[in-house]
Amino acid sequence: MPSGRTPEQFTKRSLVTVSHAIERAALAEAEDGPLVVLALFQRLPYFAREREVYRRIAGRAAVTVVAMVGGPPPDLPDGTYGVALDEAEALAREWTVVALSPRFGATLVAHDRAEVAPAPTLESGRLFEGRWGFRRDEALHEAIRLREQLAERLPAAARTALDEAIARVRDIPAGPGEPRAEAALRLLARRGDRNNQPVEPAETMLDEPGLARWSGADGVTASGTLPVALVGLRVDAPPGSPERFGRRGVAREGHAVLTAITAVLRPVDRALRVTENEFQLLLPGLDEPAALEVVRRLHDAIGALARSYPFMAYTVHAAVGVTTRRPLPTADLRAAVDWAVRKGLPVAGLPPETADAVTAAAR
Repeated sequence: MPSGRTPEQFTKRSLVTVSHAIERAALAEAEDGPLVVLALFQRLPYFAREREVYRRIAGRAAVTVVAMVGGPPPDLPDGTYGVALDEAEALAREWTVVALSPRFGATLVAHDRAEVAPAPTLESGRLFEGRWGFRRDEALHEAIRLREQLAERLPAAARTALDEAIARVRDIPAGPGEPRAEAALRLLARRGDRNNQPVEPAETMLDEPGLARWSGADGVTASGTLPVALVGLRVDAPPGSPERFGRRGVAREGHAVLTAITAVLRPVDRALRVTENEFQLLLPGLDEPAALEVVRRLHDAIGALARSYPFMAYTVHAAVGVTTRRPLPTADLRAAVDWAVRKGLPVAGLPPETADAVTAAAR
């Protein structure tokens, strides 16, 4: 990293602003060509929403390259070169935008941490580590890095145009005022972040519409990025409880169960109440062992309620899995809980048909 800057941590929500600023700068009228724009989008849905912007950029730039896992769609804008990234390569985890000309440069280089911060939606809270700036030599460094890593997957015409543009930039020194201009931009960005701090919802227990909003079903999201551990939970009271303890008593104990469930949630987690006695916990960024530990704590906490409410020994069945699918496979999770109940298992995995997209817990 030529600037020696320490990478910072950003939410997706804040990086969207930076990305759009770089793209807007690439579209500005300027006689400083040739212009090069390179962008790594991770997955197709994130590029699809910016397709029109990149069509306009390609009309101005000497070369425009976009890359994503699985490859871009066949109907790319004219003048745009698409590159397919492999799921396992490091570039697949990057969200990068580079704009470079002899007199201008801007970069956003961010690596997906596969974690999430508290935010109004799962997607907006995704965490990245990286840096951004509006300095030409940093943009030159990143353009060369990406050229080296993508060259074999680019057609000869794209490589030639990219090499010619990079050579032209090297012939001209960077402007001396760049640090001052960038300092002003960073001040504006920080003020914007303060004015747009995510407001965490007061309730972690969602209804179906709330789950759709939080998980991104109503917006732009993509499979294959942030893992989310899913815990399906069914808590059955002893047979005949309403008759033995009365409706008010059962309601009181039910509230205690709800309190025990929400007590295991982190600020980034959410829960859905499916029925009176069935719940789904959505735990972003957790792996299987961590999700199973949550289930163990739930078993202990709900089992301990019998000490406060004698004769209320609840039966608990759970299903656990980790998925990168969007939308979240909540129907599969519910089916797994039903299966666990029928088989009398305390914990089950998600059904085999979801194994290509879900890492299922054993047994």
